[in-house]
Amino acid sequence: MTTTNTLPFTVDDLLRILVESAGADETFNLDGDILDTGFEQLGYESLALLETGSRIEREYGISLDDTELTGSSTPRQLIETVNGLIAAAAA
Repeated sequence: MTTTNTLPFTVDDLLRILVESAGADETFNLDGDILDTGFEQLGYESLALLETGSRIEREYGISLDDTELTGSSTPRQLIETVNGLIAAAAA
């Protein structure tokens, strides 16, 4: 897999990786404004987020520690964390 390592990491990137890693909860509409909706409300629990974090690390050439990953309770928080790590890696 190719490392993209570019800003910004977007909600579309996150949704793609979430669905590829853990599938989608068909009872929830992922097309809406989900940035501030909790991952658990979206149907993604800790195991799904760990797999998602692993995929993000591989695709973007960064390292997410467990605290950064589990400390991000919404897509917005995770996207901000990932973009900060991408920027730091590029510097």
